[in-house]
Formats: sequence, C-alpha cells, structure tokens
Amino acid sequence: MVTIKRPNMASLLDEILLETAGQGPPPSKDFYQFIITQKEVIWRWWKISVRTEFRGTPPGEIKMLHHDFLNDSKLQEQLAVVFGTRILEYTLALCQGHFDYLERLPDRLLFKILSYMSIQDIGHLSQTSKRFKKICNSEEIWKQTVLGHCNMITQDMEMLAKAMGWKNIFFKFYYKTEHEEEDKANTASP
Repeated sequence: MVTIKRPNMASLLDEILLETAGQGPPPSKDFYQFIITQKEVIWRWWKISVRTEFRGTPPGEIKMLHHDFLNDSKLQEQLAVVFGTRILEYTLALCQGHFDYLERLPDRLLFKILSYMSIQDIGHLSQTSKRFKKICNSEEIWKQTVLGHCNMITQDMEMLAKAMGWKNIFFKFYYKTEHEEEDKANTASP
C-alpha cells in the first residue's frame, strides 16, 4: 500500500507573512517597520529628529515569538498607534495561527478559480482586499471572461481590447447582449 503524504497548509506559506513600514503619526517623524514571519514578530524603528540629543541615535529592533507578542500589550499598543487597529487585529490573528490561505494563492491559480465564478461574485470578491481588487480587474481575467462568451478572439478584438480594455469589451458587447436576450425571453413568456 502506497501512502501519499500531503503537506500541511502552513508549509505552503511564505516565510514572511506580513511586512509593512511607514512613518509614525504626527508630530513624530520616526520611521517604523513591522514584519511577521512564520515564527516571530520583528519591530524596527529609526528615530528621526532635528533635536541634537537624538542625532546619531541608532535604529532599534525587537524580535519576539508569536506567543510573546500576544502577551505584550505595550508593543500591541505601539503597533496600533503607528499602523492602525486593522493591522493590529490582522497581526493578532496571524500570531494565533489564523492564516488567510485564499489571499496567498498564486495568481495563476486564482485566475483559474475566478473563471468558474459569476460576474457578480467576481465583483463581490474584488471588494474584499487590494489584491483581489487588482486581480478581479486585471486584463487577464476579463480576456478570459470574453473568451468564455465567444469561441475565439480575432485580431480586431485584440486591437480593440488594447484601446478599450477587456473589461469594457465584455460589458459593451457581451454582458449587455446577454441581458437583453434574457429580458426578451422573460417578457415573451406568458
């Protein structure tokens, strides 16, 4: 008997789960970087000031395991002040092992999944994150959608799509036509 060992889902994750950086809230000019890896949380800061007592201050860094971060209310508070409560909530979820696997799938696999979804569902998905908004509005997904409504793409269609975009082609020629035919069928039935 042959046993196939499947990898656990966490092994499919990149080493870095989240990385963000930015300036602290006014009046501070300090710069911060926050990284979550599969095992630890890294908080870095650079003091930026015109005051002479802060000149030459070396950058700082704190590294701690997820468990330790979950128990460090001071660092959690700092994170919320600099990057907001949404990043803090997301960080707490990651440190507790709640990973967003769908968000981490490769683009080519997401395109395949999207090809089975309705236009309305693609619209809803595009509102869930910046990544999905980018993917759901990409030329590739709309070209794929047009291909799903016609047998082939002609050279004229390619040229028109370069000028207008595949999403515009779909809504101008295919979506409207489909809905007009549905409306005619609905009004013709007794």
